[in-house]
Amino acid sequence: MLRPATDADQENVRTWRNHDEVRAVSLTQHVISPDEHAAWWANTKDNPSRRVLMYERGGVPAGVVTFFDYDAEAKTSWWGYYLDNEGLTERGELLPAWIQIQREAVKYADAQLDIDTLDAEVLEVNEGVRRFNKRNGFVEMETETREIGGKPTQVIHVRRERTS
Repeated sequence: MLRPATDADQENVRTWRNHDEVRAVSLTQHVISPDEHAAWWANTKDNPSRRVLMYERGGVPAGVVTFFDYDAEAKTSWWGYYLDNEGLTERGELLPAWIQIQREAVKYADAQLDIDTLDAEVLEVNEGVRRFNKRNGFVEMETETREIGGKPTQVIHVRRERTS
């Protein structure tokens, strides 16, 4: 289930984002400080071009989905997500949660935001996400080299166009 994030979710969002496994496949890989996160949250929570959603599994917060650069008129948005890797791994639920969060986010983009074009970026080395993206209708567009974590890294732009 996806629901709008609230102020009470802030620390979970930051903690999950700072997990080593999440940072390793993120476009920004430094540890997010409480002050940096608070500034991001203040700029994000009421921004009409952004949505921050909490993913719940069995009634327990377990991940976050962000839609950004959302344009209702153009029916476009960029998006990303990450999970509570530690908690889900402890419960043996990481893989099913990973599958479910992406499927629910895509459904939300279609049904709630009415998005025709959904874009994202994924690191080339993140092969599991790349395969799963393809299964969910995302097409790899262009690749560019960026400095991430102090080294040149291939970043792939992926896109899903709604067909119906």
